[in-house]
Amino acid sequence: MKNIFSFAFMFFITGLLSAQETETVYDEKLAKELGGDDNGMKTYIFCILKTGSNTTATKEEKTKYFEGHMANINRLADEGKLIVAGPFMKNDRNYRGIFIFNCTTVEEAQKLVETDPAVKAKIFEVELTPWYCSAALMAVPPTHKKITKPNK
Repeated sequence: MKNIFSFAFMFFITGLLSAQETETVYDEKLAKELGGDDNGMKTYIFCILKTGSNTTATKEEKTKYFEGHMANINRLADEGKLIVAGPFMKNDRNYRGIFIFNCTTVEEAQKLVETDPAVKAKIFEVELTPWYCSAALMAVPPTHKKITKPNK
Protein backbone atom coordinates (compact mmCIF):
# COMPACT_ATOMS: atom_id res chain seq x y z
CA MET A 1 0.00 0.00 0.00
CA LYS A 2 1.24 3.47 -0.80
CA ASN A 3 2.32 5.67 2.05
CA ILE A 4 -0.89 7.64 2.54
CA PHE A 5 0.93 10.66 3.87
CA SER A 6 3.88 11.03 1.47
CA PHE A 7 2.85 14.41 0.20
CA ALA A 8 0.47 15.49 2.95
CA PHE A 9 2.95 17.81 4.62
CA MET A 10 3.79 19.56 1.33
CA PHE A 11 0.06 19.84 0.61
CA PHE A 12 -0.41 21.49 4.00
CA ILE A 13 2.42 23.99 3.46
CA THR A 14 1.15 24.87 -0.03
CA GLY A 15 -2.30 25.46 1.45
CA LEU A 16 -0.87 27.75 4.09
CA LEU A 17 1.01 29.80 1.52
CA SER A 18 -2.02 30.21 -0.74
CA ALA A 19 -4.21 31.02 2.26
CA GLN A 20 -1.98 33.98 3.07
CA GLU A 21 -2.92 35.55 -0.25
CA THR A 22 -6.67 35.62 0.50
CA GLU A 23 -8.78 37.33 3.11
CA THR A 24 -9.54 35.04 6.03
CA VAL A 25 -12.59 34.92 8.25
CA TYR A 26 -12.37 33.39 11.71
CA ASP A 27 -14.45 30.22 12.01
CA GLU A 28 -14.79 29.50 15.73
CA LYS A 29 -16.73 26.26 15.17
CA LEU A 30 -14.02 24.87 12.87
CA ALA A 31 -11.25 25.98 15.23
CA LYS A 32 -12.90 24.07 18.08
CA GLU A 33 -13.57 20.98 15.90
CA LEU A 34 -9.87 20.86 15.01
CA GLY A 35 -8.79 21.35 18.63
CA GLY A 36 -7.37 24.83 18.12
CA ASP A 37 -6.83 27.42 20.80
CA ASP A 38 -7.69 31.14 20.35
CA ASN A 39 -4.76 31.44 17.95
CA GLY A 40 -5.86 28.44 15.87
CA MET A 41 -2.92 26.43 17.19
CA LYS A 42 -2.55 23.17 19.12
CA THR A 43 0.15 20.94 20.54
CA TYR A 44 1.35 17.87 18.67
CA ILE A 45 4.33 15.60 19.16
CA PHE A 46 6.87 15.77 16.34
CA CYS A 47 8.87 12.61 15.69
CA ILE A 48 11.98 12.21 13.57
CA LEU A 49 12.71 8.66 12.48
CA LYS A 50 16.42 8.01 12.02
CA THR A 51 18.40 5.02 10.80
CA GLY A 52 18.46 2.54 13.64
CA SER A 53 21.20 0.37 15.07
CA ASN A 54 19.95 -2.90 13.51
CA THR A 55 22.43 -3.54 10.69
CA THR A 56 22.01 -7.32 10.59
CA ALA A 57 18.38 -7.66 9.46
CA THR A 58 18.05 -9.66 6.26
CA LYS A 59 16.24 -8.31 3.22
CA GLU A 60 13.28 -10.56 4.02
CA GLU A 61 13.17 -9.33 7.63
CA LYS A 62 13.34 -5.70 6.50
CA THR A 63 10.47 -6.32 4.07
CA LYS A 64 8.39 -7.77 6.93
CA TYR A 65 9.23 -4.84 9.22
CA PHE A 66 8.36 -2.26 6.56
CA GLU A 67 5.04 -3.98 5.81
CA GLY A 68 4.26 -3.81 9.52
CA HIS A 69 5.50 -0.21 9.61
CA MET A 70 3.06 0.80 6.86
CA ALA A 71 0.18 -1.14 8.44
CA ASN A 72 0.89 0.59 11.75
CA ILE A 73 0.96 4.02 10.07
CA ASN A 74 -2.43 3.35 8.51
CA ARG A 75 -3.89 2.05 11.77
CA LEU A 76 -2.70 5.05 13.78
CA ALA A 77 -3.97 7.42 11.07
CA ASP A 78 -7.38 5.72 11.07
CA GLU A 79 -7.49 6.13 14.87
CA GLY A 80 -6.74 9.86 14.54
CA LYS A 81 -3.46 9.51 16.44
CA LEU A 82 -1.10 10.05 13.48
CA ILE A 83 -1.71 13.22 11.48
CA VAL A 84 1.24 13.23 9.08
CA ALA A 85 3.83 10.64 8.16
CA GLY A 86 6.30 10.55 5.35
CA PRO A 87 9.81 9.67 4.31
CA PHE A 88 12.70 12.04 3.86
CA MET A 89 14.64 12.00 0.65
CA LYS A 90 18.26 10.81 0.76
CA ASN A 91 20.25 12.96 3.19
CA ASP A 92 23.50 12.92 5.16
CA ARG A 93 21.81 13.04 8.60
CA ASN A 94 20.40 9.49 8.60
CA TYR A 95 16.90 11.03 8.76
CA ARG A 96 14.41 8.51 7.41
CA GLY A 97 11.03 10.13 8.00
CA ILE A 98 8.66 12.01 10.25
CA PHE A 99 5.54 11.37 12.25
CA ILE A 100 3.33 14.08 13.67
CA PHE A 101 1.23 12.65 16.47
CA ASN A 102 -2.08 14.04 17.67
CA CYS A 103 -1.21 13.95 21.35
CA THR A 104 0.27 16.36 23.85
CA THR A 105 2.88 14.36 25.74
CA VAL A 106 6.09 12.68 24.70
CA GLU A 107 5.12 9.73 26.90
CA GLU A 108 1.91 9.11 24.96
CA ALA A 109 3.73 9.43 21.63
CA GLN A 110 6.42 7.03 22.88
CA LYS A 111 3.74 4.41 23.53
CA LEU A 112 2.34 4.95 20.02
CA VAL A 113 5.72 4.75 18.30
CA GLU A 114 6.55 1.55 20.18
CA THR A 115 3.71 -0.16 18.28
CA ASP A 116 5.77 0.17 15.08
CA PRO A 117 7.52 -3.12 14.17
CA ALA A 118 10.41 -1.27 12.47
CA VAL A 119 11.03 0.75 15.64
CA LYS A 120 10.80 -2.38 17.81
CA ALA A 121 13.35 -4.09 15.54
CA LYS A 122 15.66 -1.04 15.74
CA ILE A 123 15.44 -0.44 11.99
CA PHE A 124 14.44 3.06 13.08
CA GLU A 125 15.31 5.10 16.14
CA VAL A 126 13.10 8.02 17.12
CA GLU A 127 13.39 11.49 18.56
CA LEU A 128 10.21 12.99 20.03
CA THR A 129 9.51 16.58 20.95
CA PRO A 130 6.40 18.70 21.63
CA TRP A 131 5.48 20.92 18.69
CA TYR A 132 3.03 23.84 18.54
CA CYS A 133 1.47 24.26 15.11
CA SER A 134 -1.72 25.20 13.34
CA ALA A 135 -4.76 23.10 14.27
CA ALA A 136 -5.48 23.10 10.51
CA LEU A 137 -2.99 20.25 10.29
CA MET A 138 -5.83 18.08 11.62
CA ALA A 139 -7.57 18.55 8.24
CA VAL A 140 -4.73 16.84 6.35
CA PRO A 141 -5.79 13.18 6.80
CA PRO A 142 -9.39 13.52 5.57
CA THR A 143 -8.28 15.81 2.75
CA HIS A 144 -5.50 13.45 1.73
CA LYS A 145 -7.96 10.55 1.50
CA LYS A 146 -10.00 12.61 -0.98
CA ILE A 147 -7.03 13.25 -3.27
CA THR A 148 -5.43 9.79 -3.22
CA LYS A 149 -6.34 7.40 -6.01
CA PRO A 150 -7.30 3.95 -4.73
CA ASN A 151 -4.89 1.07 -5.39
CA LYS A 152 -5.87 -1.03 -8.38
